[in-house]
Formats: sequence, structure tokens, C-alpha cells
Amino acid sequence: MNKKTIRVVAAIIIMDDKVLACQRGYGEFKGKWEFPGGKIEVGETKEKALIREIHEELSVDITIHKFLTNTKFSYDNFNLDMDSYICSISKGKIDLKEHSSLKWLAKSDLNNIDWIAADIDIVNHLKKLL
Repeated sequence: MNKKTIRVVAAIIIMDDKVLACQRGYGEFKGKWEFPGGKIEVGETKEKALIREIHEELSVDITIHKFLTNTKFSYDNFNLDMDSYICSISKGKIDLKEHSSLKWLAKSDLNNIDWIAADIDIVNHLKKLL
């Protein structure tokens, strides 16, 4: 069976040396933590998709500073191909639309939450960066 590959983007939002983690409020991974973001729509650039997704999920505007890493992860029923970017909030106050909770994590706290499997690779890259 050929699993479909889902292309997504994730925002690594940093403020005051802390990283934003969001807790899934729905679906298969409900209760697990992730970096916010989502699927790239047809005709969208990765950057445009990320800006749109963060506005939809968190009601804020972001500035994308640089590419962090590409993560490929195979779940039981699909493959994930995720590009993550270091970002900051440029406008607005976070209002959670799809997540049940958020945390601002210092580098020393990154291992203290239950991440969605694919995001662990990003956490490991972040530890080298922070």
C-alpha cells in the first residue's frame, strides 16, 4: 500500500528566548504538543502557507526569519514532509482557534512535554540553536 505524503509547514515562534508549543485540541493526536502550522495548499509557497496557517490557528501575524530544517516522518497511515521556520510574532495577541493550550518553553523545558512524534526532530535541531 502506498501511503500518501502530506506536505506541511511549521512555525518555530521564539519570544524572549522561549519557544511556543501548542497542544492539539482535536483529532488523532489530541493532547500531544506540536509547533503550529499546517498543510500547504495548491499554488501556495511554503512561506505564504505558514503565514496563513498561523493567522488561522493563532490570530497573529508572523515574520519568518529563516528556514530551520526539513523533517520526514512516517506515521501508520501517511508520510509527513515538514519544513520548519524560525519566526516571531509581528502583530497581534495569540488567540487559540484549534489548540487547547499553549506553553512558552525555555531550552531546558523542551523535553518536558509529550511532543507529536514528527516534532521531536525539530526539538533536537532547536536545542543546538538556542
